[in-house]
Amino acid sequence: MGGVGYDVVVIGAGFSGLAAARELVKDGFDVVVLEGRDRVGGRSSTTMLAGVPVDLGGTFVGPTQDAVLALAKELGCPTEPTYCQGANLIRWRGKVRSYRGTVPRLSLLQLLDIARIQWQVDRLARTVDIRQPWASPKAKQLDSMTLGRWLHSVGASASSQDLLAIMSRVTWGAEPDDVSMLHAVRYVNAAGGLDRMLDVVGGAQQDHFPGGTQQIALTMAAELGDRVRLNARVSRLEWSDDAVAVASSSGVVEGRRVILAIPPAHRLNIDIAPPPPIGYQQLAQSWPQGALSKAYAAYPRPFWRDKDLSGQALSDQGPVFITFDVSPSDDGPGVLLGFVDSRGFDALPPEQRRHTALKGFAALFGVDAENPIEYVDHCWGAEPFASGGPTAAVPPGAWTEFGPLLRKPVGPLHWASTETADEWTGFLDGAVRSGQRAAAEVAATLRS
Repeated sequence: MGGVGYDVVVIGAGFSGLAAARELVKDGFDVVVLEGRDRVGGRSSTTMLAGVPVDLGGTFVGPTQDAVLALAKELGCPTEPTYCQGANLIRWRGKVRSYRGTVPRLSLLQLLDIARIQWQVDRLARTVDIRQPWASPKAKQLDSMTLGRWLHSVGASASSQDLLAIMSRVTWGAEPDDVSMLHAVRYVNAAGGLDRMLDVVGGAQQDHFPGGTQQIALTMAAELGDRVRLNARVSRLEWSDDAVAVASSSGVVEGRRVILAIPPAHRLNIDIAPPPPIGYQQLAQSWPQGALSKAYAAYPRPFWRDKDLSGQALSDQGPVFITFDVSPSDDGPGVLLGFVDSRGFDALPPEQRRHTALKGFAALFGVDAENPIEYVDHCWGAEPFASGGPTAAVPPGAWTEFGPLLRKPVGPLHWASTETADEWTGFLDGAVRSGQRAAAEVAATLRS
């Protein structure tokens, strides 16, 4: 290695990487950020639909997500409440029904079973140590099974299992049979419970950014200026005890420390020399990204509001399984957001994806939903670079075997990303927290 060019090299210009760089620059360190995409934001990406900013990735924020809310306020990015006036809809067993609140109107026995399952999940979640889940009293037992197997073991009804499957798809982009039960309850605990994680009012979907979430990343990047380098795909990282050399498609940069602000699975895309201990590679192999897609349809006005509908809906038939109303006003345009099951959807040609998604909207809101003025979708699992989202779908055994290494530094290598956060793991807030934590960790090391 030659001379040290920077104090810190940050790999990844998502929320975690930009938040880390921002904190380090405030502390007087010389920083460069390398981003492989042609944009900043990571799993946050905003586009325009019928003149309205819509988020193809991370969208919502809510109470106790203090890190991202404080950052957004500081950067001048306001929030507004998610529309939730009127009745919600559920397409269940071939029929569409209306209901109010978080839990759909099902039979008394079904409601009782759902309440029982939620109580058991929340009770288990409170027993898990968020910082060291592998050291929790029932860690090995919970990490030996999937969420799906656990639901079966406690005699969950078919309705409860199907509702939890919807939660699993939108939360991790994976089926209940793919996710460790220890990961599931640790994730719930990091969000403050199932209600806080799933609710709109008082929950994680309470608010959204009318200008889109990517504006937060864009504003951070503008502050950092030419410290941020786009189209810089990192291919190799060489390190010694006190220096790193990072090779990317825009050249080689050197530094004293590096923060890899990328999901654990994407660490495998970088040739690190010398290789970290084998457990770090096994961790990355055992922390796969989920896959989730989103579809938006815009209409002249939010016609569902005329029927006293909130625009929020659930469906036990794909590909659209959850919807929200993200229209700017009653006057229009009306904008429906649909979370889409990526299986069988991502591989379709664009026109067929559009047709399939609009059929899903129409099954809930009527034939008017089949004729939008504009439509857009995005398949995160099919991205050519850094694919997958919204977060890691951690399988059984991974936490107890490799969890202690998730964010433990190796020499000058430090790790960030929302997957490494202790609060609001998997959310934009967790990403910001992880970046700020990594920055403090690096700053303390450099000062010493």
